[in-house]
Amino acid sequence: MTECYKYNSPLGDLTVVVEENFLTGIWYPGHEPAGLPARVSQQASTTMMSVVRWLDTYFGGSIPDFLPPLNPAGTPFRHKVWKQLLTIPYGATTSYGAIAQAIGCRSARAIGNAVGHNPVSIIIPCHRVVGTDGSLTGYAGNLDRKSYLLNLEHK
Repeated sequence: MTECYKYNSPLGDLTVVVEENFLTGIWYPGHEPAGLPARVSQQASTTMMSVVRWLDTYFGGSIPDFLPPLNPAGTPFRHKVWKQLLTIPYGATTSYGAIAQAIGCRSARAIGNAVGHNPVSIIIPCHRVVGTDGSLTGYAGNLDRKSYLLNLEHK
């Protein structure tokens, strides 16, 4: 069963999708993939409640001490990159090149592609990836949102 929920965040209403008790996506307004159910769930599953609790904690300025069960759709390479993103500490940043080196990949561009296709924004922290010089670079949610998230983590 696919469960959709609109989470009211400081960055707009996020679309949260849980499938078969796993979080499969969090999207910013206007970035939702085609084919999602039009109906928003009236009753939240345990997994959906854990995602909401995680987001409430995060946007409340605290570090969540758990991860909801994740199962984003992607290639094995993308999963490897997303798993590496989960190791970036709250409040820290890293570069595409550093991620490439950490997973034994020669191409920072391939890393950028995988980061850009992360379907679980915020929880899989692609916003923590910056340019080698520390500059804010591409973010599907836009650079203002990326800046907001990084500033939230530095308070």
